[in-house]
Amino acid sequence: MYQQKGNFRYFCFQIYKTLIKIYIVAIMKKNMILYLLLIPWSLWAQNYQLSGFVYDKDTKESLFSAQIYIPTLQKGCVSDKNGYYEFKNLPKGRYKVVFKYMGYTSIIRTIDLSANKINYDVALQESYLLSEEIVISSGLASTQHENAIKIESISAQQLDTQAGLNLVAKLSETPGVNMLSKGNAVVSPVIRGLSTSNIIMLNNGIRLENYQFSANHPYMIDEAGISKVEVIKGPASLLYGSNAIGGVINVIPENPASANNIEVDAHINYYSNTQGLKSNLGIKTSGENFIWGLRASQKSHKDYYQANGQRVPNSRFNQQAIHAFSGWHKSKASFKIYYDYDAMKLGLITAKSTKLVQDNKRQNEQWYQDLHNHVLISKNQFFFHKWDLQANWSYQNNHRVLNTSEKELHFVATDMRLQTFNYEVKAPIELAENKQIIMGYQGMLQNNKNEDAPQHVLPDYWQKDHSIFMLYQQSIHQKTHIQMGLRYDYRQIDIPNQTNATQEFTSINKQYNNISASAGLTQQINSYLLIRFNMASAYRIPNIAELSQDGIHANRYEIGDANLKAQRNYEIDWSTHYHNNRISLDVALFYNQINDFIFLSPTVDTTLNGFNIYKYAQTNAHIYGLESNIAYAPFNWVTISSNYSHLVSKQENGSYLPFIPQDNWQLSFKWQKKNMGKWEQLFFEWKNEYVFTQNHPALFETKTQAYFLMHFSIGANLRINNRIIKGQINIQNALNEEYFDHLSSLKSLGYYNIGRQIMLSIKIPFGA
Repeated sequence: MYQQKGNFRYFCFQIYKTLIKIYIVAIMKKNMILYLLLIPWSLWAQNYQLSGFVYDKDTKESLFSAQIYIPTLQKGCVSDKNGYYEFKNLPKGRYKVVFKYMGYTSIIRTIDLSANKINYDVALQESYLLSEEIVISSGLASTQHENAIKIESISAQQLDTQAGLNLVAKLSETPGVNMLSKGNAVVSPVIRGLSTSNIIMLNNGIRLENYQFSANHPYMIDEAGISKVEVIKGPASLLYGSNAIGGVINVIPENPASANNIEVDAHINYYSNTQGLKSNLGIKTSGENFIWGLRASQKSHKDYYQANGQRVPNSRFNQQAIHAFSGWHKSKASFKIYYDYDAMKLGLITAKSTKLVQDNKRQNEQWYQDLHNHVLISKNQFFFHKWDLQANWSYQNNHRVLNTSEKELHFVATDMRLQTFNYEVKAPIELAENKQIIMGYQGMLQNNKNEDAPQHVLPDYWQKDHSIFMLYQQSIHQKTHIQMGLRYDYRQIDIPNQTNATQEFTSINKQYNNISASAGLTQQINSYLLIRFNMASAYRIPNIAELSQDGIHANRYEIGDANLKAQRNYEIDWSTHYHNNRISLDVALFYNQINDFIFLSPTVDTTLNGFNIYKYAQTNAHIYGLESNIAYAPFNWVTISSNYSHLVSKQENGSYLPFIPQDNWQLSFKWQKKNMGKWEQLFFEWKNEYVFTQNHPALFETKTQAYFLMHFSIGANLRINNRIIKGQINIQNALNEEYFDHLSSLKSLGYYNIGRQIMLSIKIPFGA
């Protein structure tokens, strides 16, 4: 019977049953809104228009190619040579609209579309620092200043200026965000000292599920074709459920083309250390009601070299990705579908593989992970005057294969497939001009199936989730913003009895439930200064590996515990923000108490064939620290910025938690000039990074020495026939420093982090 449960047809049948249940409940409760969501219906409505001019506040000159964007509707346009912009076919309602232009302070305005045609002119002022952004990861589209916890927003333009070989490496430039690494490809994000199952990564608001219980299993997502990344630092279970103990990373796809345009671009990078090549090509178009886009990307890197000139064998990796989207919208509804495919081949750096791999080819031939991930997302939105209804679902299919060597008894050591179906219905409602609420239901159905391979890292299993949540937000006199909410979660785990040639898994059937809560406020002291305070609880259910593992994984023998309790944490956050036209300052303090913290602990025992035995254990722990960032523009053409992060983590018995990042201080100097003939946005940046000694290693870890790195970057835009070509050169680790990072698992093998790296980048538009 269980073999039948494992196949794809059975998985689809379970999804079908889930949808039928939702449909029946909708009819029985006479919930006509949900009922209408699940059947075809015609939409007839009046169209609303928004138009106006964008100009320089001081000179009154029109601003050509200013960007105007409505995040809630995911609609954007650019101003013409007269500064004129226009939106058509908009639904009636109140929307936050973002007006942006390079080198100017962005403006966010709430506009009420209550008349058929609204004219709204905007004057932008020159600025030398980054402006606040609209963020969507808080549940309600809002400005950063309205949220009780600061949500970091890192734009695609910012990410493009960084020389990291992958998205996680680029995000690790953000204070409070670090990277667990096993070379350049096998990487996992760390938020405030927590990683893997203690954080969540979202793709377009949908949680990624690709065996993220281990740092050896990187999130399968590509930085090509995104508009920005939002990072929540701290508990976020209220909106995202189990695992959001440390925080959430939300990768948001690129915006559609501006109205009635076709946009084509190509982006090419070269990396000197690894002879790496990265490229992507994209096309997208937008009509009055229909949008679509397609982007393909690839990466290929040879083994990397340390500062001492020695190669790190088998650190090579290759990746290909395809991103596609299409959508249709009218004034009362929008329907969008997204498809992402990622294929990775990641070399494994182990004591055994480094002896076998002697060449420096690009191809992965032995000891590598062969990974394939499909993500299909459907987002559907129905607009009413003061609220909208969102019905979203996604399907993920993750296929993970571990290939070893022809010298091994089995070349394919592990072969398993994870299928996940997520669905949600939520309704953001405007109760009054200054009061909003969002209510929703979320569910998940997940199945893991092992194929014909000797090592079953995880057993075959089924998992079902059900959740309801509510978030309330209110503004008082535009000075005080209050946020509070509740969430209830239920999870059922079913692991049947199963055996293979070398392993046996005992049946486990568990149910978990939890209530999470959050409350916070933002107080605007004046137009320059604000203070945030937030208290939140979150939880994490033990993952399947922690409950059931009993076998070899990551070159050790790991043993789970079916009696593990769910983690619960309680965090207090306080932060302040100050800004004017020349200075921007952020300081954040936090304290995170984690009860029944789950971790993998080494033992003194070994197996008969010499593998060290690790067991999952629990303890109470706490993590506290601070993050700060300051930017100062003494002149119009110079910006000096600095950031610092500090973290302490201890178990109840006074010992330290494993894989806690070193304290980090960065200081950078940036020169920039807006125009020089045909050249625009010229810049030169000198960045210094000092990483402090980690004097508090966990049991079986060793102390990690401090190190200093220096980086340089230079770039400019070239305007040719109203097309902007972007070029850039980056030099990472310019002094070719030899160093270990505390979060690198290659330290135990004696391999240093990567040496000097020079990146050349060019981005070319072909149509607009």
